[in-house]
Amino acid sequence: MTRTTRTRRAAALVATAGVAGLALAACSSGTPSGGDSPSDGGSSAAPQTIRIGVHSGWDEGIAVSELFGVVLQDEGYDVDLETADAGIVFTSLAGGDFDVNFDTWLPITHADYWDQYGDDLEDLGVWYDQAKLTIAVNEDAPIDSLDELAANADQFDNRLVGIEAGAGETKIVQDDLIPGYGLEGMDFSISSTPAMLAELKSATDAGRNVAVTLWRPHWAYDEFPIRDLADPQGLMGETEEIHTVTRTGFADDFPDVAALFSAFTLTDDQLFSLENIMFNENEGEKNEESVRQWLDDNPDFVDDLKAAAQA
Repeated sequence: MTRTTRTRRAAALVATAGVAGLALAACSSGTPSGGDSPSDGGSSAAPQTIRIGVHSGWDEGIAVSELFGVVLQDEGYDVDLETADAGIVFTSLAGGDFDVNFDTWLPITHADYWDQYGDDLEDLGVWYDQAKLTIAVNEDAPIDSLDELAANADQFDNRLVGIEAGAGETKIVQDDLIPGYGLEGMDFSISSTPAMLAELKSATDAGRNVAVTLWRPHWAYDEFPIRDLADPQGLMGETEEIHTVTRTGFADDFPDVAALFSAFTLTDDQLFSLENIMFNENEGEKNEESVRQWLDDNPDFVDDLKAAAQA
């Protein structure tokens, strides 16, 4: 069985991001039918393909998508993982060009996408319930709260380092956080998650003050000497849940896989250990090897997941 990972260049898709029927030529054609038992060696039927849409730069979603890429491959499916900005992922999911996304944050971060596309999506449940958007600073930064940032902006080079333009967190920072805490005088640098993490590493290594948009769960909290700024106005939102969301009809086409998705959860220790192997030890490369190393370290994970799905 095969497993394919692709990255879609966001700039090339901006013109089509609002079209629900976005064609992903690299993905398998047609909607699967006849249940979700992949073919065995004695059948002429092709293995069924499950298409995973992955939010660009969201490491917990990348890690879980790669995890299921291996699990499903070992169960006999072909798996396509395709990375794109969140807007493109939700458009393609609603249009049936992706089957599943493991990184839908509700009720706040991806609320706009859920409002727009929710009628064409199915929520298979929560796999992590302590997610939080944050503004993180170096551990020895001179402030403790977001309401101190404007008055001390010069100590952070008048910059707040952001992530992708299409991220829900970016919209929240632009629409709520900046006006709410009077940060209009700061340069909100919208870039990418890898660029933000590179700047975070550079600043903490050099002992410079830095303020970045971040979120929990994230391996950066284990890797760098950082802490969150208090958010007394609650503008970054309360604790959220991370949901597994599929295209409409997926559970009918793949009932056994949908049961696995619905039963899936990870603890902090499990998630952070997976992320650390993938993004620290292997620097975001050799993802299948990283997952298999993690599965070797967690030999009961798949059996426990299957048992939970059957229950």
